[in-house]
Parts: sequence; structure tokens; C-alpha cells
Amino acid sequence: MPTSYAILSHRWGEEVSYKEMIGLMKMEEEEREEIKQRHGYQNIIKSCEQAGKDGYKWLWIDTCCIDKRSSSELSEAINSMYRWYQNARVCYAYLHDVGESTIPTEQDDKFSKSNGWPEWFVRGWTLQELIALEEVKFFNKGWVPLGHKRHLASRLNHITGIPCEVLTDGRARQDLSVAQIMSWAARRKTTRDQSIFAWKPRMPQTGSVLGRGSERLWGL
Repeated sequence: MPTSYAILSHRWGEEVSYKEMIGLMKMEEEEREEIKQRHGYQNIIKSCEQAGKDGYKWLWIDTCCIDKRSSSELSEAINSMYRWYQNARVCYAYLHDVGESTIPTEQDDKFSKSNGWPEWFVRGWTLQELIALEEVKFFNKGWVPLGHKRHLASRLNHITGIPCEVLTDGRARQDLSVAQIMSWAARRKTTRDQSIFAWKPRMPQTGSVLGRGSERLWGL
């Protein structure tokens, strides 16, 4: 697998599956156009464009790089999710409900369904993105850049409770305890029981580190 790739972090909506991606060119035009109109497809295009601008030839997106028809592959991908993010060079955090050109500094009623903050900040899976990577770039719903994790550390600390040193210093992340991570995860929601534990750094994994999905980086 390529050693240099970008990765997308986002909230799932109307997405494009791996099966649909590999069969796109074989579909009838009407079906193909329906898929291209999905918000998830537009995010694939935009994140590919951003990766290209940043000099990357490969991009990993969970919705279309994992074959969810295979329960064994899905399980293995979940167990390896943290390492997918940890091994990426850059993560693009897409905030689908932010229209402004800045991340909010205070809770807002327009995010009432997610405790006053953009939804990305209250989901269980996205906690790993803030911890695993050195470089996280945030974008609003129009793919306008909102800033870099390191420069936004104080604001991110206010929203998530994660200490600034963990957000900015890779060495600080090496000594995290399960109790610390669980205290941050307590603010978040998840739809899978194993979500909080599947990505814990150094937590024993089942099977190989990367499953068949490791070959499914999309070339730009």
C-alpha cells in the first residue's frame, strides 16, 4: 500500500459505497447521475481535489474504501480504524453543518441536536482524528478552509475538553490512559458499542493490522 496518503473525516449522510464506486462506469447513465448528485459523492470529489492540491496521490475514505458487504472485512476495518488515521499524512475534517468561515467559539442553538456544537465534535468516531494525527485541516460545508488543528488547539480544547498539549504534541499522545480517553468520549455519541475501544492506541487488535481495505486507497 502507498505510504503517503490523505484521509477524510466526516459525518455520514447520503454516501457512495465501495460497490457503487467500482461499478460506477458500468451503470446506466440515470443511475450513475443519481449517485453523482449525492452529497457524499461531492465530498469524494472535493477531498480528492484538496489532496491533489496538497501533493498527495492517494486518498482513503471509509464510506467507499471498505466493502461493507463483508462482515469480516467491516469488523477488521473497525479494529484497524485508528491506525488508518494514525498512518495518514493529513486528515481533512469536513464540518457539514458549518456555513461560516470559522469554527464557533461558543455553543449555538442552531446546533441544538449536537449539544450546541457542530456535529463532528460530538460523534464518537471523530475523537480518534483529533488524537491520532499531527495534521488535521478543517473545512466548512462549502469546503472553505477553517484552520489547522495546531493553530486551533485552544478552541478545540474548549469544545472537546482535550488538553492543548495532546492536540499539539505527539509525545503527549503516547502516554494517554484509557480513563483520560473515556472522559473525552463521555461527551460524544456513537451508534456502535465498540466504537470507543476499537481505536485506542496500542490496544490489542484481532487479526492483521490492516484488512483487505488496505488496498482500497483511491488514486487521484
